[in-house]
Amino acid sequence: MSTPTFAIVGHPNKGKSSLVATLARDASVRIGPEPGTTVHAREFPMRAGGKVLYTLVDTPGFQRARAALDWLKQHDTSAGSRADIVAKFVQTHEHEDRFRNECELLRPVIAGAGLIYVVDGATPYGPEYDAEMEILRWTGQPSLAVINPIGEPRFVEPWRRALEQFFRVVRVLDVMKAPFDQQLELLRAFGQLRETWRQPLEEAVTALIEHRERQSSDAARVIVDMIAEALGHQETKDLGQGEDPARHAASLETNYQRRLRAIEARARREVESLYGFDELDREEIDMTLLETDLLSKESWLIFGLKKRDLVVVSATGGAIAGGVVDSALLGASFLAGSLVGGVIGGAIGYFSSSKLADLKLLRQPMGGVRLRYGPSRNVPFPFVLLNRALLHHTVVEGRTHAQRGALTIRDGNAAAMEAVQFVGDSTRELARLFDRLRRSEPGTEARADALATLTNEVMKLMALQEESARDPRGSSAPLLGSGQ
Repeated sequence: MSTPTFAIVGHPNKGKSSLVATLARDASVRIGPEPGTTVHAREFPMRAGGKVLYTLVDTPGFQRARAALDWLKQHDTSAGSRADIVAKFVQTHEHEDRFRNECELLRPVIAGAGLIYVVDGATPYGPEYDAEMEILRWTGQPSLAVINPIGEPRFVEPWRRALEQFFRVVRVLDVMKAPFDQQLELLRAFGQLRETWRQPLEEAVTALIEHRERQSSDAARVIVDMIAEALGHQETKDLGQGEDPARHAASLETNYQRRLRAIEARARREVESLYGFDELDREEIDMTLLETDLLSKESWLIFGLKKRDLVVVSATGGAIAGGVVDSALLGASFLAGSLVGGVIGGAIGYFSSSKLADLKLLRQPMGGVRLRYGPSRNVPFPFVLLNRALLHHTVVEGRTHAQRGALTIRDGNAAAMEAVQFVGDSTRELARLFDRLRRSEPGTEARADALATLTNEVMKLMALQEESARDPRGSSAPLLGSGQ
């Protein structure tokens, strides 16, 4: 075979198709709770950078392994001929219903595919599996075993002891949630089983890492573009002579807020698409944290700035001038204390929609009057956008293509966010960059420089999140910049 090919085999309903979907990063793999979802062997190439790195073959589960092994033993002549006997078995029975599944799963193996044998660590090991493993051993192909801890993995160790008698490499891997680094480890392990596979699989690992870095970089650009667009957005209404501006104030504000929500929603879809999730459902009850409305008070309490960070930000880039707080910039609802020496005391980071942006009446150069709502000068607003975007990215990046349910926020996802915190210089730098975005004109060099610098800062935060996701015990810091 021109590229390494692995047949995923085992008993029905043990996670074979889920492992294929995870390693191939392909959401089109059929996955179902009922046994027999996979009835034909099907290839799923893993591509990155326009090149096929390796191919996964999803196969039906064994149905009559003992009977098949009996047939093989009846035709056995010597250990050196057993691979040929397996090929003869397929040739003899491939058109029979009795051994249809066995022939389907063995056909890619006798064609040269390596073997990944998947078992359920929550199911007791039994002698009925011996026949399956013995048949696989007869093929002579390089093989490893994966213990998939479905539900309560009470029987992992008995399985490990049994599998090690048949397979050189045994790994415990939750195929539904396998982190990226564990997927790479599995590929490297397979590269050690056959000399000719070592180099292509190392190249595949390198290509996958580069591909993941490009995805993160592209996602950072999407997030930064979203923030820039949201900060610069404004709604306008040209008024007729003598027309009362008050009649249009509420509708302008409503349209403005609706557009902000749409900007965020579009960015989420773009990030999801970057990671191969083009039709991701996010309508689920435990999405409460992420699905909190962008402009709700709860969202600003969760994703906004803490008191100390609000003080730091407010002292940066025009928020405080000459010791006097610009109330139009912060909004009265962000002040819950007294002003002492130009520092906001007891400031809290919750949202007042009336202060997100200002409503202004503008005289036009050629005559007439224009009513304008926006752009936002609210200091915490871009931090709320950034926090929400980073949490969404963390969940999407960590999701495997074997997961078919709605996008969810779990404790582990929140732990990844808890490792990142805006304090001191980091807060000031972000505040300065947000201020530069507000002041720069689209299409200018200053704008491009601000966007590039902010993108780099976002990528650093993503790297911190990914590191935390690998070891969530490494930090007990609160949700980054949290207003709680």
